[in-house]
Amino acid sequence: MDLAAPLAIAAAVALLPVLAPIGEYHLHLVILMLIWGFVYTSWSVMGRFGLVSLGHGAFMGIGAYGVTLLWNQLGLSPWLGAPIALAAAALFAVVIGWPCFRFRITGHYFALVTLAATEIVRLVIVALRDLTGGSLGMTPKTALTEGPVALWALQFAAKEVWLYIALTVWLAGVLIWRAVDRSMLRYALEAAGQDEDAAASIGVDVTRAKLGVTVLSAVMTATGGILYAQYQLYVAPETVAGIAISLQIVFAVIAGGMFVQLGPTVGAVFTLALTESLRVAIGHAIPSLDGLIYGLMLVLFIIYMPKGILGQALALVGRRPRPAVAPA
Repeated sequence: MDLAAPLAIAAAVALLPVLAPIGEYHLHLVILMLIWGFVYTSWSVMGRFGLVSLGHGAFMGIGAYGVTLLWNQLGLSPWLGAPIALAAAALFAVVIGWPCFRFRITGHYFALVTLAATEIVRLVIVALRDLTGGSLGMTPKTALTEGPVALWALQFAAKEVWLYIALTVWLAGVLIWRAVDRSMLRYALEAAGQDEDAAASIGVDVTRAKLGVTVLSAVMTATGGILYAQYQLYVAPETVAGIAISLQIVFAVIAGGMFVQLGPTVGAVFTLALTESLRVAIGHAIPSLDGLIYGLMLVLFIIYMPKGILGQALALVGRRPRPAVAPA
């Protein structure tokens, strides 16, 4: 898919507050769709090459909690705390990824390792309750007491500002996905996915290629965590870290279509619409109902629609017979 579709979507969203003023709630949903669309795109950057990670909740949690803790405890601006949090996420990705790729721990074994990693991060967050608030979460100190804009604290009262920030980050994620798709890294990872020995025999550094795309995906996911924390001004293990977030990411990407440029974004729209519908229809009467439905629908999508919503739609359009041309 070319850049025409993402740019058209970006232009439509950018003009949304001007041409069609909408309420605060709907604007909030659009911002969340863009943020989660970026996070899901970040997972798709590596997941589409067979590197199925169930640990991206850990990277998102490191980004969100890292910036929030540095701001609350040390008064360090998110502009300075973000590089530190991203470096921590990259280091954690190396610590997890390098042994797996070096000793060829792939497939479901790699998924289990990443699953354990995200649970470790969640348990550390809960254990450090004096700093992190534990299971109750924590709120970044507000800097909006003197006005609606606190640029040094990356806090803005107007949702229109967050709309353009989220839109810019989402578009950057789509461009990164496209750059990876058109790079030699893609061919190296596809060759390694087919046969690592054959790929190594023609000069592909399999470990370096896999580790590179893993670190890139981890840093992007941590960026999404930072953006989410600064927008919501609240972080908790259930919202930015842990197994539930990791499974939500995987489900959304598979539902939207991991092999299509805009597939993760479609997954973000689908999952957010599903979540809001359940919240309005059922509320909190049945705990963990959303997780149950996510798991059930994930199985159904894998069996009956492995290409995802957008991937299946594009496949149907591609198979549509063209009208016959009348002979001259």
